[in-house]
Amino acid sequence: MSNETRPAKIGVLVVSDRASRGEYEDKGGPAIQETFNAYLTSPWEPVYRCIPDDRDTIERTLVELVDDDACDLVVTTGGTGPAVRDVTPEATEAVCERMMPGFGELMRQESLKYVPTAILSRQTGGLRGRCLIVNLPGKPTAIRQCLDAVFPAIPYCLDLIGAAYMENDPTVIEVFRPKKS
Repeated sequence: MSNETRPAKIGVLVVSDRASRGEYEDKGGPAIQETFNAYLTSPWEPVYRCIPDDRDTIERTLVELVDDDACDLVVTTGGTGPAVRDVTPEATEAVCERMMPGFGELMRQESLKYVPTAILSRQTGGLRGRCLIVNLPGKPTAIRQCLDAVFPAIPYCLDLIGAAYMENDPTVIEVFRPKKS
């Protein structure tokens, strides 16, 4: 099956001590899945995980999602602030071969339109093999705002690294791909 015909596998990694213990309902993971359901017209499969804010666990889970579960894209939510246990960016950097700092830069710029504390966010993006990993903030409204900002570049990035082909609904979100000649 070619990359243009196989369903994309999207890892949805929720990093939260309390949600992983069942102390409160995870709202970030469902917000991510709802957003991709709205964006994508091509088939896709979510691979969901909810884990505690622990660097070794985050690193191990990212590696599993990419290397074992063959995700094309992994989006994380949580663990990107300045608190002591917020270590998602460090875990992401540790497992990636190349970093894509523009994702974090754009998300912070977008979030600053809504809250002055966006400068405290440490989201980033990176590549591991044929997978793009993107760290999102933890709040569901911020997740959608940030995905609306960065998703236009994601399908083309996936094309460039040989991941699954994603088709979007242009009435929901426009993406960039160079014109075929």
